[in-house]
Amino acid sequence: MLVVGFPTGAFQANCFLIAPEAGGPCVVVDPGQDAEEALVAALAEHRLAPVAVVLTHGHLDHTFSVTPVCDGNDVPAWIHPDDRYMLSDPLRGLSDEAARFFGPLTMREPAEVRELTDGAELDLAGLRLTVRHTPGHTEGSVSFGHTTAEGGRLLFSGDTLFAGSIGRTDLPGGSMARMTESLRGLLDLDDETVVLPGHGPTTTIGRERASNPFLTGMVDLTDPAAAHRGRGKGI
Repeated sequence: MLVVGFPTGAFQANCFLIAPEAGGPCVVVDPGQDAEEALVAALAEHRLAPVAVVLTHGHLDHTFSVTPVCDGNDVPAWIHPDDRYMLSDPLRGLSDEAARFFGPLTMREPAEVRELTDGAELDLAGLRLTVRHTPGHTEGSVSFGHTTAEGGRLLFSGDTLFAGSIGRTDLPGGSMARMTESLRGLLDLDDETVVLPGHGPTTTIGRERASNPFLTGMVDLTDPAAAHRGRGKGI
């Protein structure tokens, strides 16, 4: 399996290209701010053709380039219905600081939008992605699981789980209670599951179970400000 990842934009959100192999169809995960040029270069380097864009949530740092990428390649965007409103009204999901950074902004949905449901299996580009609804950072946050042909397990966790931290819950649609439930669900995964988060480096479920202060009890998840203090990345 081929996974190509690179950070995008001012908030360094990770965009991924995933494919069974080079020289064929692929799926784009979270094309954020200024992603288009890097995407074009990666597609050319690995001889890939996108068949879909999947979004872990609706925040602008993960969706900024979704319409030009989708419409330019005539492919659909997949997003959870609870976050779909941000495709056309992105400032509603931002902090005041981030809204001031982006300023007045007009966006629209891609020509084709399809909605994700918890537990759905997406067969895209020869890959099977399992959708996990993992609200807490936003109401419509999802994670995408995949088992490779070699038996390895991957999780594209968006802004739910990071290496050493978790997503903030103090933005519109955020909820610490829902985040806690989502994290409990992710901890049911095997320790060997490789986590590819929305910001920062790759990790594993086992590493986070053992050392992430939000999962080991070192940080009180009932504290509404805890996740915001510990994160420091993204919107």
